[in-house]
Amino acid sequence: MVRRRVPVLLAVLLATAVAVPFTAGAANRLSTGGFADPAAESTKAEHLLAERFGAGAPQLVLLARTTGSIDGPQAVTAGKDLARELARQPGVESAVSYWTAPQESASALKGRDGHSALVLLRLGGDDNRVHTTATRLVPRFTGPHGALSLSATGPAQVGAEIQEHSQRDLTRAEAYVAPLILIVLVLVFGSAVAAGLPLLIGGFAILGAFLVLRVLSSVTPVSVFSINITTALGLGLAIDYSLFIGTRYREEITRGLSTVEAVALSMRTAGRTVLFSALTVALSLSALLVFPLYFLRSFAYAGIAVVVFAAFAALVVLPAMLGLLGPRIDALDVRRLWRRRERRGASGGFWRPLAAGVMRRPVLCTVGVVTLLVALGLPFARVSFGLVDDRALPADAPAHRTAQFLREEFTGREASALSVVLPHVGSGSREQVGAYAADLSTLPGVARVDTVTGSYTAGRHVQAASSASSASFATDTATRLSVVSSVEPYSSAGATLVQRLRAHSAPGEVLVGGDAAVLTDTRAALADRLPEAALIIGGATLVLLFLFTGSVLIPLKAVLLNLLSLTATFGAMVYVFQEGHLSWLVGEFTVTGMVDVTMPVLMFCVAFGLSMDYEVFLLSRIKEAYTQTGDNTLAVATGLARTGRLISAASVLVALPMIALATSGITFLKLLGVGLALAVLMDATLVRGVLVPAVMRLAGRANWWAPPVLRRLYARVGVKEE
Repeated sequence: MVRRRVPVLLAVLLATAVAVPFTAGAANRLSTGGFADPAAESTKAEHLLAERFGAGAPQLVLLARTTGSIDGPQAVTAGKDLARELARQPGVESAVSYWTAPQESASALKGRDGHSALVLLRLGGDDNRVHTTATRLVPRFTGPHGALSLSATGPAQVGAEIQEHSQRDLTRAEAYVAPLILIVLVLVFGSAVAAGLPLLIGGFAILGAFLVLRVLSSVTPVSVFSINITTALGLGLAIDYSLFIGTRYREEITRGLSTVEAVALSMRTAGRTVLFSALTVALSLSALLVFPLYFLRSFAYAGIAVVVFAAFAALVVLPAMLGLLGPRIDALDVRRLWRRRERRGASGGFWRPLAAGVMRRPVLCTVGVVTLLVALGLPFARVSFGLVDDRALPADAPAHRTAQFLREEFTGREASALSVVLPHVGSGSREQVGAYAADLSTLPGVARVDTVTGSYTAGRHVQAASSASSASFATDTATRLSVVSSVEPYSSAGATLVQRLRAHSAPGEVLVGGDAAVLTDTRAALADRLPEAALIIGGATLVLLFLFTGSVLIPLKAVLLNLLSLTATFGAMVYVFQEGHLSWLVGEFTVTGMVDVTMPVLMFCVAFGLSMDYEVFLLSRIKEAYTQTGDNTLAVATGLARTGRLISAASVLVALPMIALATSGITFLKLLGVGLALAVLMDATLVRGVLVPAVMRLAGRANWWAPPVLRRLYARVGVKEE
């Protein structure tokens, strides 16, 4: 790469120029959904409702308000005209309003204040078509409409506003954080020229990942929120890799090696470490592919792509850049005094005495740090899971304000009713269906059951079905029931209600759908795949670190310590975002008493990969020193002295893009940013700086032990220092 630096860099520039037009507008092709399991019972229920009844959960909810009575002549005329006009719109499969709904369900669509009513819209197509329809209808039909004033909420509108907010937040955060990152880079690298290298590497990695997402969106759904992690992770890894290789290159140049020799030696050592680090991060992220939710899989697509491109740029493009710069990498040096100290052979500064102090009291340090981390993680025992809804938006977002009004002013929960589908019980079984509906209406948490024979409350038949509503609840081969609950769908009470509906004796096969059912099925899908994901992450980590070190104990220690480093993140997830403590530290958000069920899985895979990034960096220098000296204690102190400053600087630089993500007004993106920033900083300080040297001191020479059969395997296929 050094000898062919000009052709290599020209080829990269050409490829980048060709890729840029293809990545333009990539975000517009991505989806806002992906939070449900496509094979779940709730998803099957929704498909059957759409195919056989032309019904299902409304994706768009319009709130109509008037200064007078909602039953006044002008409001009634405007409401009926509105419903008819909406029903004729392309992409709208059904429009049910207070003024046109059957009598038995109309009352639930009227607000308690007497001045408001609802229009429920079901939109056709996949997530992208629903999103397109909603973004076309909402600007046209919100605001004044005759005697009514309209505002919108519902899953489609919430998704559209979340996408808009997240893209705007990302742009704003990048504008604020980019100069700060540049300043820190200059201080860390010491040279304005060297500080520019990770930005170029990061830009290349992010562009490459965007191109991959653009291509993948043509063949499979991809979540738009993967863009946020692409930017943060791409820049963070580029900084890590550039810092590690660039620092080693400077060491070798200082020792008097030529540019070619310094680059070659840097790539044989630091470059090899970067390759192993990239493999561990990519494999950690690949565990997200086992989950059926394309929201999670999209983060795997984005993360693996950005890791691959960052590693490629560090191993191919960066050597060519170093070859072009040569000793001029220290041009525009802003740390000349510090640089002289480094060139005199600084002994590791703060980090060598820290390692020595920790290893003098390894038991005390180990017990103290483990106790602290476990204590920080204890709040996670109180976790309560939910799904993303309007409360993920800022409190002043239109969809959030409208949904909050619905929660306060509408006694019924028509928009979040559960659907019970009997796919093999037709209209000829009215008596059985009526008895079944009456039984369901007595279950705790059920406010009303609507079906082919009418409405039921507390076991009583309170309203007979009209001919129009009867036809919409039954066909010759199937029947549906609408179960309006009295409990919050995204709560433990909602999940309990779903379980009761599914367990209750029925006249045939039953499929239960609706918001509460989606949450129940999503939790089950994630729990079912967790062992497989853990096996991928754990197995890949153990194998790669064995090939890297030849040790059995070090890979096991790495997995356990990485798990400990995540405890503070998971505890903060509950303590701050579920319960609302210390919320002023992270910015305003709505406390719902729940954590999105996908967040622990996503944060675990991403944070574990980043933790392994630093583990590999530290172990590479410890292993190098141990190979040279055979002294475990000296090797640990030397390894920490040589990498402590790099890892601490890298963790700050990686945390900055994550903190930028935490400035988002979208709660789950804020949680992701705060959690990952906290995980990175805790790992780089308490775990790498204290816990790793303490545990390795306690283990002594056992750190490097392996049974004879594995020693022979390592001798044949392991990676060794040259």
